[in-house]
Amino acid sequence: MDIAISGTNNTVTVSESCFNRDYSEALVHQVVTAQLAGARSGTKATKSRSDVRGGGRKPWKQKGTGQARAGTIRSPIWRGGGHTFALRPRDFSQKVNRKMYRAALAAIFSELLRQDRIVVVESLTLDTPKTSALIKMLDLKAGQRLLIVGKELDDNIYLASRNLHHVNVIDFHAIDPVSLVNTDRMMITVDALNAVEEWLK
Repeated sequence: MDIAISGTNNTVTVSESCFNRDYSEALVHQVVTAQLAGARSGTKATKSRSDVRGGGRKPWKQKGTGQARAGTIRSPIWRGGGHTFALRPRDFSQKVNRKMYRAALAAIFSELLRQDRIVVVESLTLDTPKTSALIKMLDLKAGQRLLIVGKELDDNIYLASRNLHHVNVIDFHAIDPVSLVNTDRMMITVDALNAVEEWLK
């Protein structure tokens, strides 16, 4: 299939197996959920009675004192004791096969193309690292989330985009399902598009 290159009369030919796939909502949801789950830290933890220092000796004898029986001063019902159901670090990551991951990316790319939300350009260069110059070049609309993808992007593009919270500039290696799903429009260079196609095959 052919994709028109913005600002020119040329087209770029890409594989239909990568950019004209059926959109599987279940697959995309599974891959996006797995990525978001893998980003969770899962580092919260508290100490149980076995983790709290001390409490190895029985505080008083079992009988004859009039006190309630106690085996350790680190019991959860004592001040300074451990937690009853102590939190433990968790691993929230979910396994996603490489084939599933690439199929989900191809499905998202295909859907973005069908909705005319991908703009292919020959190259992206900026003479000065000024945000105003980047806004003028991109023709940004208010509140529109834009993803700029390149193979070897100019440093001025990175510098000019830092003040634009809705603009995300990444290398094609950093493409992920969450970034693709959360963008309103994508601008990608021809070199990056060909590299993505080779990656998805």
